[in-house]
Amino acid sequence: MGDSLSAGYGVKAEESWPSLLENTLKKNYPNLSVINAGISGDTTSGGLFRLPLLLNKHQPKIVILELGGNDGLRGMSIKRVIKKNLEQMINMIQASGSIVVMIGVELPPNYGDLYTTSFKKMYLDLANKYSISLIEGSLIEMVSSNLMQSDGIHPNQAGHVLIEQEVLKKIAPILFNITD
Repeated sequence: MGDSLSAGYGVKAEESWPSLLENTLKKNYPNLSVINAGISGDTTSGGLFRLPLLLNKHQPKIVILELGGNDGLRGMSIKRVIKKNLEQMINMIQASGSIVVMIGVELPPNYGDLYTTSFKKMYLDLANKYSISLIEGSLIEMVSSNLMQSDGIHPNQAGHVLIEQEVLKKIAPILFNITD
């Protein structure tokens, strides 16, 4: 469940981290499938609207929640909008019996230290409050490692490989417990 980072903006569909993850998982869990509900430009409000239908239709065991970046890029209120929407989605996912794994998104530094620090901290606070796994990455490290497209916001093909590896590290123990 995500935005352009999950939808694979700027790379081929098969190069996006959700596609890479599905290919990796199929080797050990052939009956498992990954549903990519990433839509470029999506916000937490859009995700909150789409989530009930997706949960009902797919009845996932795990939901990887990667939203908030577009809200942040629009300067939305972290407390009143972004965090509130993410909390509602986390509650909805957990109430459905699914496990939440959240990807913490970072904003470019030009949004100011106070906003970007508060934005990044929001994901950590949510992970702690709801006892969910959090996947954190560093936008600065990805840029310096040449893992980003020229826009500095979206990962390139190598960046998607890195994200897939980080996601796999977090969900592997969960998969072992739910598929055993």
